[in-house]
Amino acid sequence: MTDNHFTGKRVTVMGLGILGGGVGVARYLAEHGAIVTVTDGKDADALQTSIDQLAGLPITFHLGGHEPRDFTAGGADIVVRNPGVPRRSPWLQAARAEGVSIEMEMSIFFRGCVAPILGVTGTKGKTTVSTLIGEMLRQWKPETLLAGNMGISALGELDRLTPETPVVLELSSWQLEALDEHMLGPHVAVLTNISEDHLNPYDGYEDYARTKRTIGHHLGPDDFVVYNACQADTRRIAHETRARLVSFGDRTAAGDAVWADDERIHARWQGTMLSWLRPDHLSLAGETGAANASAAVAAALAYGAPPDAIGAGLRGFRGVPNRLEEVGVVDGVTYINDTSATAPAAAIATIGVLAARANRLHLIAGGADKQSNLTPLAAAIAASGATVSLLDGSATASLGALLNEHGVVSQGPFGSMAEALAAARRDAVAGDTVALSPGCASFGIFRNEFDRGEQFRAEVRRVAAAAPMKAGSHE
Repeated sequence: MTDNHFTGKRVTVMGLGILGGGVGVARYLAEHGAIVTVTDGKDADALQTSIDQLAGLPITFHLGGHEPRDFTAGGADIVVRNPGVPRRSPWLQAARAEGVSIEMEMSIFFRGCVAPILGVTGTKGKTTVSTLIGEMLRQWKPETLLAGNMGISALGELDRLTPETPVVLELSSWQLEALDEHMLGPHVAVLTNISEDHLNPYDGYEDYARTKRTIGHHLGPDDFVVYNACQADTRRIAHETRARLVSFGDRTAAGDAVWADDERIHARWQGTMLSWLRPDHLSLAGETGAANASAAVAAALAYGAPPDAIGAGLRGFRGVPNRLEEVGVVDGVTYINDTSATAPAAAIATIGVLAARANRLHLIAGGADKQSNLTPLAAAIAASGATVSLLDGSATASLGALLNEHGVVSQGPFGSMAEALAAARRDAVAGDTVALSPGCASFGIFRNEFDRGEQFRAEVRRVAAAAPMKAGSHE
């Protein structure tokens, strides 16, 4: 069915990318009657995989740069901005100056979605929390949609949704910018935590933190905000929303609340006490795992899921790729892919979990700078007793210097995952753990964090394939 809102409209999609979001929105618009132009600073060779997915659709491509007409009233009625496009891009400023509407995939999805939306944001944990919520809701309603900032286009699923279909979306700060601009929000908003990350596009930490809290700014009294009661910056959302409040992490908090101890997850929900066994899964271990599990339980309760479905989702959860993902065990050494720990706070949490379980931790860290404070990461590494192999990148020299100040001798920097892994495992023995948990962005020697994680997996597979021969040698 053609969406009358887009029929005949000239729409410029700015940013095709390679992670699926640009493809999803371009396909949706073309299939719903829009006259679509896709423009990207990268050339066709770099974007060929995405271009191939749009084959056969009436789409014009302007690649390797942008054309002014695509952002003016003479050439476009709407500009759809990819999350990777800075909010202050001069191209967007030119479009706004001429009255051209600026949208993003999420603003289009929110207006078109007939089902109540559960949205999850935060500096870290949002993919794990979103996925765990999805597991819980699927135990209740198998048709549940899980999409958003995880390489899954929400728009591609929009036409199949009914008012009864649960919808769970992971939302980045960039996606929230569009929702805030158009005064949109979910039915249940989840704010996992806030710490320094992705500060480059923002006017410092406070600007970034405020953007995260906008997830609760446009809600009504029948909606819910699920927030971390253990952080001052997340608690501020309670004073910035009209929605009903559900806290997690602090059993002393007033009102509806969810918290965890070593064995169980507890909920005080609408005058009733509930509890579930806490899963013994690496991705839900430690304080961070307890917080993630509690956030998911609180969100599922707010959305209306029955307690038995929540319990089944907890029991069935198997983690998320690229986040505390056990890739394999070779010669007694465990290999963990935590490439999505792109912020220092995420890597610190991982170090805490893994160092407590391993005889010794061998860490692969470093990468591209996001203007984050790396001092706490260096301190956590020093306290853990981990060895460190550094990946090359714009933040690595600073991290290496901080490690040196904390008495940690690091190896590298290395220009490939193969070199970094070889160095990390050189002194590893049975009972140790080798982990990729960079605390930095991936750009430079990797296409993105997922490419970094896949290269780590590939190297571990290579090590595993060579292990029998190594075990039988006489070295």
